[in-house]
Amino acid sequence: MELIVTHQGDNGDVLVNGRELHEFLEVKTRYNDWFERMIGYGFEENQDYVAITQKRVTAQGNTTVYVDHHLKLDMAKEISMIQRTDKGKQARQYFLEIERRWNSPEMIMKRALEFADMRVKQLETEVQSLQPKALFADAVATSHTSILVGDLAKLLRQNGIDIGQNRLFDWLRDNGFLISRKGESRNMPTQRSMELGIFEIKERTHNNPDGSIRITKTPKVTGKGQVYFINKFMNESVSIN
Repeated sequence: MELIVTHQGDNGDVLVNGRELHEFLEVKTRYNDWFERMIGYGFEENQDYVAITQKRVTAQGNTTVYVDHHLKLDMAKEISMIQRTDKGKQARQYFLEIERRWNSPEMIMKRALEFADMRVKQLETEVQSLQPKALFADAVATSHTSILVGDLAKLLRQNGIDIGQNRLFDWLRDNGFLISRKGESRNMPTQRSMELGIFEIKERTHNNPDGSIRITKTPKVTGKGQVYFINKFMNESVSIN
């Protein structure tokens, strides 16, 4: 049977609610005044206890704010002993029993297993969050070579961005990276893109059957551009509709 409710803190300490201890000890002094007197015995905030701001809704629907405290087990034991009452003795004996059970081999093993389970879950979360970064690292590793816009779309899909070549062309035109006006210059990099170094134009010559030469121009995403766009899509709220 729990005389006073205890709970485990984030760092594994056993904690006791200050107001519940005050109530159990049947202290007549107002809680805030009593607690101020208790910390006068040399207890340090964030070392022996933590102050917690709580909210309470009254019967009239009003919200009041008050301060509560979570005490470490050693502080709760010492405060109980300071009271020099039967209730104080009972509380201290109860906390000693809690401490004995807490430090038993079974409880140590239980906490170790709980910690291991928590750590495994943390690692699983970290691995999931790193997967896009790992794919991004692969993209960076090959970013010394310029690629077609369609290949950039493939890299973006590998990093979890649902976009295809045509939609990416639309987005690049709408956002001022490629020229949108009709004509021979359509889909060529804008001046801005060229100044940023994220696009380049590859020219190829073709020999026509009549002996003339035809030149084609293709926009290609530079290594810097690959890093730029993958970062932009992964780290910013980019609309691709």
